[in-house]
Amino acid sequence: MLREGRWRALLILPLLAAAVGLFIYRGPNWHLVHDAFTVVRWRWVVAAIGLNLLSVLARALAWDTTIKQSLDAPTPRFPLVFSAFSVGLFANAVLPGRVGELARVAVLRRRLPGRRGATATLVGSVFAHRMFDVFPAIVLVVWVLLTAKIPGWALTSIVLVLALGIGLFLLAMLLARRAHRDALEGLGPVRQLLVRARLGLAVMRSPVAAATAASFQFLGWFCQLLAVWSAMVAFHIHTPLSTAGLVLVLINVATIFPLWPGNFGLVQIAIAFPLVNYGVPYARGFAFGIGLQAIEASVGVGVGLIFLAREGLSYAVLKTIDEPGEPPEQAPGEEPERARSRVSG
Repeated sequence: MLREGRWRALLILPLLAAAVGLFIYRGPNWHLVHDAFTVVRWRWVVAAIGLNLLSVLARALAWDTTIKQSLDAPTPRFPLVFSAFSVGLFANAVLPGRVGELARVAVLRRRLPGRRGATATLVGSVFAHRMFDVFPAIVLVVWVLLTAKIPGWALTSIVLVLALGIGLFLLAMLLARRAHRDALEGLGPVRQLLVRARLGLAVMRSPVAAATAASFQFLGWFCQLLAVWSAMVAFHIHTPLSTAGLVLVLINVATIFPLWPGNFGLVQIAIAFPLVNYGVPYARGFAFGIGLQAIEASVGVGVGLIFLAREGLSYAVLKTIDEPGEPPEQAPGEEPERARSRVSG
């Protein structure tokens, strides 16, 4: 374990050095950044936080829709799904990588004792849920292309990511058509695992459920767009709504591969430079980037901490939960609280 910790430290140190280098090379005038925070209109910050909460709720409803199509009844109730989703947001906010996607599976799996193979199916449902981001992302990018000024470096990244997303969505639809519960009979453990994972894509075979999940994702993106616009108003950045769309696109591009928690620094630079073309001083744009990321993190961390405590988990446990496995069966008559403590212990 000690040797593994040393290797992780060696991997993190270059990333931290890169972050420090970004701040030194592209850092703003910090006095001007401080001044930008002194004139923030906090009622608009509160509005942005509320809109981000609505976005989280809509996205959780989209995942809940995919789960209901993937698992046999009884499916987990929405409060349990929202709890797991919130813990995943917290993990994504405080840990490098996308471990939150697996963390939410692991948290929800702990509340489904006796469901053999449910872990693989839930992983498949997470993949399906993320695929429904493709449609609002395409609409947002097309709108921004027609109405805003996208930097060249971002345009290349956007095209590549959208092409990858469309390809993965088509692959998900193909795999979903081949998945059937009765196909598990006579298969080896590895092939059973793959089939169960494909069962998580069952929402792709139901037009009504797929449309419902996609609608919730659209709503989540729209609320996030309004949250970005509210944060811009809070920092006295008065530009068209399409500029908020540009910022939302750039945030997603800058955080596709989280090299360190939140890619802090990189996000602010990616936001501040394009805003200069709209007459926004670089220091104010950088301050806005800090504020916007703090608003989003406050929702992810704040709500995530609440549900982390509700699940009886700690941050130390969360760091080891990114490889969800099948928990032990719940003993007959055993209380759920005892079963959860036995799993986490």
